[in-house]
Amino acid sequence: MIKVVTAEQMGDIDRRCADMGLPTRVLMENAGRAVAQRVRKTVGSVIGRRVVLLVGPGNNGGDGLVAARYLHDWGAKVHIYLYHRKREGDENLRLVLERGIPCSDETSSIEPVVHSADVVIDALFGTGKLRPLEGGAKGILQQVRAVRESSPRLLIVALDLPSGLDADSGAIDPACLPADITVTLGFPKLGLFSFPCAERVGRLAIADISIPPSLAEAIPIELITPEDVASLLPPRPADANKGTFGRVLVAAGSLNYIGAAYLACQGAMRVGAGLVTLATPKSLQPILATKLTEVTYAPLPEAEPGLVHPEAAQVLLEWLKGYNVLLLGCGLGQSPQAVEFIKSSLFSLPQGKLFLLDADGLNALSKTPDWWQMLKGQGVLTPHPGEMSRLSGLAIPQIQGERIGVSREYAAKWQQTVVLKGAHTVVSSPEGRTALSPIANAGLASAGTGDVLSGAIAGLMAQGLSPFAAAVCGVYLHAAAGELVKGELGDAGMLATDLLPKLPLVLKGLKEACVKGVAFPLEI
Repeated sequence: MIKVVTAEQMGDIDRRCADMGLPTRVLMENAGRAVAQRVRKTVGSVIGRRVVLLVGPGNNGGDGLVAARYLHDWGAKVHIYLYHRKREGDENLRLVLERGIPCSDETSSIEPVVHSADVVIDALFGTGKLRPLEGGAKGILQQVRAVRESSPRLLIVALDLPSGLDADSGAIDPACLPADITVTLGFPKLGLFSFPCAERVGRLAIADISIPPSLAEAIPIELITPEDVASLLPPRPADANKGTFGRVLVAAGSLNYIGAAYLACQGAMRVGAGLVTLATPKSLQPILATKLTEVTYAPLPEAEPGLVHPEAAQVLLEWLKGYNVLLLGCGLGQSPQAVEFIKSSLFSLPQGKLFLLDADGLNALSKTPDWWQMLKGQGVLTPHPGEMSRLSGLAIPQIQGERIGVSREYAAKWQQTVVLKGAHTVVSSPEGRTALSPIANAGLASAGTGDVLSGAIAGLMAQGLSPFAAAVCGVYLHAAAGELVKGELGDAGMLATDLLPKLPLVLKGLKEACVKGVAFPLEI
């Protein structure tokens, strides 16, 4: 996985690069060239294209000067706008000046230059704590933004991160210029994945600037990549039988939430689980059998039609002896009977038994003090922010403002893998390892998509993946399936059932890319 770093960690990595003989000037050359290459890849030939670079006082500005040199040498018409940058002793500036590249500074208006531009590269301020954008810097960005609003064709590229966006928290200055593409250097920064700030990032490209990956090995936060998922996927031997690929017991559904059971079972089957059995209130079984023809059934005793009886826990536990993993909670409801059934089932699991708890399973736990101390099973909890609020006692705004920290804290406290759902879903292990989904898709914000995700993770656990590995793979497959649907339908009107046939296609694509040796692009 690609490590995700704070500003302090990135600074430390830069210093260690210098200590091992990889100086700042080399990294800067690599960074500027990578940014120029990204611009060329995006617009096609840069010959005759008008490119304006906003160059600030620090290393970010130096990267921008290198990019300006490459773009000029490739035939672009480059104009550099300097902000508070000293000219004396600046080797990168000397190299662009000797090429005759025009430079102006804050004493002149930038608006006329930007009006004729095809591309603006924001290299004012790079990685670091948020600084208030005032005076000249604020005015520069406001002028560019005004031109962009009247000329949507103008491409805005941020170098490392948009100026005015905090690299750690993702906090943004109101003057922060929204980018179409952000080319982040070496390692992506935490703030790039925090909303609403992430909306200013645009499409994210990660530029390899030759920093040795070993320098970031100890950093516990990572970005899920397709390469990592492909390497974790369980093997599919040709001489396999359905037992080879594991057995999932799904306890789900009630009179008002029949669809949740369907979606969870389908999610598990679509990622390759060998056998899925649905344990559901017995009066629902004939209804679900009309749609779920591939699953088997474990009808559960009812308190009333469509409502599970608390004593059904004993039936469930007896069935579970022949299964690898229990998926518990989707659509069971929050009646007292359902809550008692969930708690009796969960707290009676054998030591180390794999489970996944979602939806009403999580809501049932939230009503039990110190519930985590009663868990003997090992598994995955998949809360959305509202469920996380009920489980933790934290307010939703606090959770959303500190998603990574909250996920890590409670995974350690509860000693279970936590999947905090939402834009850039966070997966944390009890040991502190944390992975971020590279994808944020508004189309997935609809009823039932979480049930599909739960099924997918449970199906992968049944095939032998650890809870953390299954969660990482399930989150990626689910999000990538959403991207395929978005490409066909857009991000409005996407249904949970639309994801199901796309899951095998994502798996197929990952495996084929590995067989062919195709490199996955470092782009989100």
